[in-house]
Amino acid sequence: MSSTIPMRVDGELFEAARSVGAVTSRSAAQQLSHWARIGRELENSPNTSTSDIQRVLAGEPGATYDSLSVTDQAMVRANWDERVAERLATLDFAEEFAREGTEWSEADDRGVVTVHGVDESSAPGAPKKSNIAGVE
Repeated sequence: MSSTIPMRVDGELFEAARSVGAVTSRSAAQQLSHWARIGRELENSPNTSTSDIQRVLAGEPGATYDSLSVTDQAMVRANWDERVAERLATLDFAEEFAREGTEWSEADDRGVVTVHGVDESSAPGAPKKSNIAGVE
């Protein structure tokens, strides 16, 4: 089991971690831990070009994923995967669409589509169902 210990952190670094963490849904402490783990792995890999990876992740002009080594590409993919997973965990389109009064639809595994939201032909908010995949 992992444990934590208190430590002193430079104020500027802490503020940067708080700022970046807010975007990635992490606390400042979680962001600092994330940075530390990445740094540890990068330092353990002598074939990794941290500056090239950072340039690609920042989307700098001329910095391309394809120009990276296979190891560096793996580091970039891991970062992208983590960013996507964190973002997906915070998304709730059903709530957002309902709040905006927007209709939305979804299909189940059989292709049966349910339209949610405003439906003038039935009770307010009642879902409409249709079968666009031809499955009965």
